[in-house]
Amino acid sequence: MILHFMKYRKLSYWISGLLVGLSILSLFTRGLNYGIDFAGGIAMELTPKSADYTIDKMRSDLSHFKPEMQSIDNKSILVRVGLPKGATDEQQNQRVREIKDILGDKVEYSHVQIVGPKIGGELVRGGIMAILVSFILMAVYIWIRYRGGYAVGSFVSLILDFILMFGFFSAMGLEFNQTSIAVILMGIGYSINDKVVNYDRIEENINRYHKMPMSNLIDLSVNEMLRRTVMTSVSTLLAMVGLYAFGGGQLRDFSVAMIFAIIMGTLTSIYISNVILYHFNLRKTDSK
Repeated sequence: MILHFMKYRKLSYWISGLLVGLSILSLFTRGLNYGIDFAGGIAMELTPKSADYTIDKMRSDLSHFKPEMQSIDNKSILVRVGLPKGATDEQQNQRVREIKDILGDKVEYSHVQIVGPKIGGELVRGGIMAILVSFILMAVYIWIRYRGGYAVGSFVSLILDFILMFGFFSAMGLEFNQTSIAVILMGIGYSINDKVVNYDRIEENINRYHKMPMSNLIDLSVNEMLRRTVMTSVSTLLAMVGLYAFGGGQLRDFSVAMIFAIIMGTLTSIYISNVILYHFNLRKTDSK
């Protein structure tokens, strides 16, 4: 049984356009939820010693600092506190001491992180540079590896992957930090690898079936690689689900973003990069 993906090519364009529009809208209206890495501030992961000391009581005690608080695994609590603009090292350490004095011996500290605004700004610039360089290198690889419709399909999918990944972080309100940069690059690398595998099979079938209509040939190629694509995606997804369930709060956003990246990469490989090939005369290109 062959699944006819090309039958829904027009629908895939509409859905992709809608998702891109929503992603851009979210980025402009909500922006990114910069973590301590980029925004600067203090992050503490702590555990109340008594069940009576709830997150609401802790928020009330620290209300002067306007903290952002998040419960982790119904046990630990993640506390984020911003720092004044241009805060010195001594002011940063003083803020930590003030928080610890207020909480006293009612909690146990698992992790304390301080990032100054200056360092946060440098990390933002470094993260942007890493993404830009990675995008350029991937685009160069695509252009060298492919020509014509293959290059266009891969490049359009690459841009789509980047937009959707940033849009997902914005829409979901996930903390955007250095780990997020790694997730985006890993997810898009996974997506590009999947597209290369599909394109290789399409090239093989073009040389094998000279008279088969292009829509049927693309459907055949995708179906031949579908088992491999699904098995790879499912095995990776299971690892991410396990990480989400047992990896703790620090890895939860990472696993959620990677799950989205895997699903996104699989779908864009089937419905975007391959669908774009339908509009190019690949046989004519191959014969030159």
